[in-house]
Amino acid sequence: MRIDFVSDVACPWCAIGLTALERALERAGADIGEVEIHMQPFELNPEMPPEGADAQEYMTTKYGLSPEQLGVNRARIVERGAAEGFAFGERTRVWNTFDAHRLLFWAGAEGAPGSQRALKRALLRAYHGEGRNPGAHDVLVELAAEVGLNVERAREVLERGEFAEAVRQAEAFWQQLGIASVPAVIINRKYLIAGGQPSELFERALREIAAARDDDLPPYY
Repeated sequence: MRIDFVSDVACPWCAIGLTALERALERAGADIGEVEIHMQPFELNPEMPPEGADAQEYMTTKYGLSPEQLGVNRARIVERGAAEGFAFGERTRVWNTFDAHRLLFWAGAEGAPGSQRALKRALLRAYHGEGRNPGAHDVLVELAAEVGLNVERAREVLERGEFAEAVRQAEAFWQQLGIASVPAVIINRKYLIAGGQPSELFERALREIAAARDDDLPPYY
């Protein structure tokens, strides 16, 4: 089974969605066979400058929400994260994530099996749990080392601007297929599970897809 997880490091629902998906995979286990997960890029704030922006000001301007509404949304996200096992912390700024996507692409292309997924988890924790800048090269190199990736090669990829065009092409590919919000979980390049769904829904969908013939199921969950 192939799973493409289209997401952005800046997306809190992506942190919830990946955590829920991984819980579902643990519970389904051998029942669904071998699984390959590919982290695919999507940028919520592609025009964000390197210095970032104040999170509340940016979200208020972008979505037209009051501070009170943002607080309600934040509380809901924290609650959903806790239910799935992801701990949200304080996040006061919004950052550009393009370099994080470049490093993730490199990890998928050159890293050991599982290293891209581990790096994605580390990035989500650093940003949403610890409020760190996922676009800062020192943070990215530190996280690469943490998950066992080659530190010198990681630094080289970042400094040379490698994989920039590959990331842009991948982003365009998913957008052309109609992906306009994340997370988007595409299974076997056919079935879409949209949003940060509960782990129970992911598990049910994974089991159904693994057990059924291709023409037995709807394309959306």
